[in-house]
Amino acid sequence: MITLKTKREIALMHEAGKLLAACHQQLAKLIEPGITTMELDRIAEKFLLQHGAKPEQKGYKGYPYATCASINDEICHGFPRKTPLREGDIVTIDMVVNLGGALADSAWSYGVGRISLEAEGLLQVTKEALYKGIEQAVAGNRIGDIGHAIQSYVEPRGYSVVRDFTGHGIGPTIHEGPHIPHFGLPGRGVRLKEGMVITIEPMINIGAWQSKMDDNNWTARTVDGSLSAQYEHTIAITEEGPLLLTAQE
Repeated sequence: MITLKTKREIALMHEAGKLLAACHQQLAKLIEPGITTMELDRIAEKFLLQHGAKPEQKGYKGYPYATCASINDEICHGFPRKTPLREGDIVTIDMVVNLGGALADSAWSYGVGRISLEAEGLLQVTKEALYKGIEQAVAGNRIGDIGHAIQSYVEPRGYSVVRDFTGHGIGPTIHEGPHIPHFGLPGRGVRLKEGMVITIEPMINIGAWQSKMDDNNWTARTVDGSLSAQYEHTIAITEEGPLLLTAQE
């Protein structure tokens, strides 16, 4: 089901998005060799609770944590753990914030200490691909325009686009229609309309795009052990163009 939000609802989701962005900015200051993703999870949850919000994904379909923390070859939905992060790791922190019933969703990838040039290239291209997709998130365009913009930017640079997980509509629940693939053909799919709120969240791999599932039935990782990165914003489709509800810049 696809729901269209009023300007008031979008404004409330924007407030949730600003809080989520502030939480990411706090975590970014702490990500260094030696810290654990379990510590980061607890810090994120405490930050949200102190600001009158809650981590919406905690308890969602039984998910036990406030954040997802995906390290190196983990594509998404990694469980926070007590193992310290190491120099050269990359980690993606993904979370959904509920502020008074308004939701926002954002993931961000971080380098831990000094990372390889290979990892730096992956992070840069993945982040740039996100914004290529956002440029297409305008009323009148179609879902395929977003995916095509991302795929046509990523693949010529030697990276692959994960097919098994997509962006989605959001609010009043975490996941609603439409699905937002990060690959595809222009001019295809659902037409974007003013009032839609969606996530664009490309997951990009250095190696093959295929994924495999861990025994916890949540965490997806690359089939070949290659690095994976993800950046995600929640975006409202407005008459003025795409409005980033989770902007950090």
